[in-house]
Amino acid sequence: MNHSSDRLDQLVAQTQRSRAERERGYREQALKMYPWVCGRCGREFTRANLHELTVHHRDHDHDNNPSDGSNWELLCLYCHDNEHQRYTDATPGSGQSAGTSATHNPFAELADLLKRKDDPK
Repeated sequence: MNHSSDRLDQLVAQTQRSRAERERGYREQALKMYPWVCGRCGREFTRANLHELTVHHRDHDHDNNPSDGSNWELLCLYCHDNEHQRYTDATPGSGQSAGTSATHNPFAELADLLKRKDDPK
């Protein structure tokens, strides 16, 4: 490996360590502030399954971590994934946006097929 590649690897590793530290910090704070319940589906958590409860940033900015927890909500893995997918879908330029209709209708010829089935030619 060359020097540039080594520096990049070190930078990526440091960035990942920093993010993990930051996440541990606000996760621990959020778990102390809020009941261990998913804010969407209401699923309750115990120490045994607490790893499945995540901290969601309401404004989707992971660097916005006010100490009062006002930008956080606890969500289970499934609701958290769903929230981020909905956000991505509604964000212009990130794929299909909200309000865009599908262009393919899988049932377009269904009426004709049913007519042919009923017609005993």
